[in-house]
Amino acid sequence: MSHPPSLFRTFATVGSYTMLSRVAGFLRETLMATFIGAGAASDAFFVAFTIPNLFRSLFAEGAFSAGFVPIFAQTLERDGQEKAKQFADEAFAVLTVVLLIFSAVMMIAMPLVLYVMAPGFEHIPGQMERTTALARIAFPYLLFVSLTSLQSGVLNALGRFAVPAAAPVLLNITLITALLLGVGADGDRALFMSWGVFVAGVVQFVWLAADCRRVGVGFHLVRPHLTPEVKQLIARIVPVAYGAGIYQVNVVVNRIVASLVGVGAVSWINYADRVNQLPIGIFGTAIGVALLPLLARQIQSGQEAAALANQNRAIEISLLLTMPAAVGIAVLAEPITAVVFEHGRFTPGDRHAVASALLAFSFGLPAYVLNKALTPGFFGRHDTRTPVIASTVALVVNLTINIALMHKFGHVGIAIGTSVSAWLNAGLLSTILYRRGHLKPDDRLRRRLPRIVITSAAMGVGLWWGLGAVLRVFGPVFGMPGLGAGANGSRTLALILLIGGGGLIYLLSAFAVGAATRDDLGLLKRRRKGPIA
Repeated sequence: MSHPPSLFRTFATVGSYTMLSRVAGFLRETLMATFIGAGAASDAFFVAFTIPNLFRSLFAEGAFSAGFVPIFAQTLERDGQEKAKQFADEAFAVLTVVLLIFSAVMMIAMPLVLYVMAPGFEHIPGQMERTTALARIAFPYLLFVSLTSLQSGVLNALGRFAVPAAAPVLLNITLITALLLGVGADGDRALFMSWGVFVAGVVQFVWLAADCRRVGVGFHLVRPHLTPEVKQLIARIVPVAYGAGIYQVNVVVNRIVASLVGVGAVSWINYADRVNQLPIGIFGTAIGVALLPLLARQIQSGQEAAALANQNRAIEISLLLTMPAAVGIAVLAEPITAVVFEHGRFTPGDRHAVASALLAFSFGLPAYVLNKALTPGFFGRHDTRTPVIASTVALVVNLTINIALMHKFGHVGIAIGTSVSAWLNAGLLSTILYRRGHLKPDDRLRRRLPRIVITSAAMGVGLWWGLGAVLRVFGPVFGMPGLGAGANGSRTLALILLIGGGGLIYLLSAFAVGAATRDDLGLLKRRRKGPIA
């Protein structure tokens, strides 16, 4: 039977691999900023990559996992491994046919798709044609990454989390390689990156296929049949898809509006979002992977009290990690942007534009991870409708704020709308869970939440003072007073000192006021036998 330490342990395991992936993605974006900059070429690539990435997030990740894993696990438990493998093969066959047809239609209709995705490109000479060519190259990535998601579902159901969690690292390594090849060949770097997306999908598929074979679940090509299990899978995927992919939907909305702001706006939003995605990806992914199967089993077995306790712990650990991250990013938005992106073709003007968007994005960071901690409370009780409604409301609010603010605040207004909609979504989900009796904050959660806020604020004050001290000692290393940024080594050292000092302040104050205890660290170190829950 699962117990609370398994939640923390799985969180740490998946979070570690996700962190590695995000760091690799960070390196990828840094190199792109250096060798491509923020202009028409980067705008074209980001939009081209967004299209398959949107459908990946809508169907291949959260929705597919929520639909496939429970059916596969149930079949495995009830009918044995052979029947489970048969179901996996049937799902693989149907998914392959559907994706091949869908990919062909999308590639043919790509010019029409781009008129919806980036209407502003029509007014930039040659931009629509360039983006269409890049998008057609990158779109087949959806086929391979969706099949990879099926393989991940099989491995997760068998208690294997490490290899699927490590797969996104391969995407970033492949894209970095493609970019460097483009630089070395002095070719169209955005074109090389688009081919890199295609190759990355193949590499990820082969990577997971090898691990599936190691556990005796190699996939075989069979004639597609809509068996009862496959029909059940489709029925579960459709309602979850929209809610699970709401973040990517918001990203697409942001880029549609950003394309109307002007040249560079799409790239500024993308670079700022990349920084914001580092903690969201690490903590949100880990919480989602760890919590959903645990809550589902506890609820189905009648352990409602244990499920409520784990829901509280998920909220607690989400805020314990994301509140200081949000404060740190807000205070250090300009230094972070200078160190990570301000190289090569990335100008001081780009730095300020990205930092402004990053500041606005940071306020929504805790809300996005909270949503990951709250939605399992619905999915675990077979309610896929409520999160979809909440996500729809948040999406409409995001679009409304984007349009209202874009003329006055430009791309920063887009980031503001994103943060507001994230908090609205979290507020709706938590309120509904509370009214249904599925969220009951215990004494520990009520005691720790204000202490987390206090320690995060203390860290923010310390960082603000430290930033002033660094500027006095090192000079304008981040270019903040309006001067050119300092040497890479100086500003990198300065940022490391600031982050390290802020982390130390938060850690010490958290233990001092009781926002965290030594027992929390012990939970992360504790191992148990058998598959991780």
